[in-house]
Amino acid sequence: MNTLENELKEFIKNTTWIFAKTYAQTWPHEYIVQEKVDNALFLKLADHIDKFGYEDYFYQTKQKYFEHEGHSYWHMDNIINRCLNKNTYSQRKKDNRLPRDNKI
Repeated sequence: MNTLENELKEFIKNTTWIFAKTYAQTWPHEYIVQEKVDNALFLKLADHIDKFGYEDYFYQTKQKYFEHEGHSYWHMDNIINRCLNKNTYSQRKKDNRLPRDNKI
């Protein structure tokens, strides 16, 4: 299954995503922290990203991404991130919209 179960759709919809202010100008995205949300659903979403996502790069780093309703999701340790599909590294590189200073 490459689409999300209703339980995960509701988790994404009803969770308060935090805007990453530090990266507002360079890499706008939102995130959730495992310890501040339902742990079982966090792990289920991270697992879903790993199983059904696709590999792509963020600069030289290979990452698994999963797209859902206009957002790309990825996780690192105890954080799940998301950004608008138009703001992924690959799309911005294709559109020649990478940050000039290349700061992450």
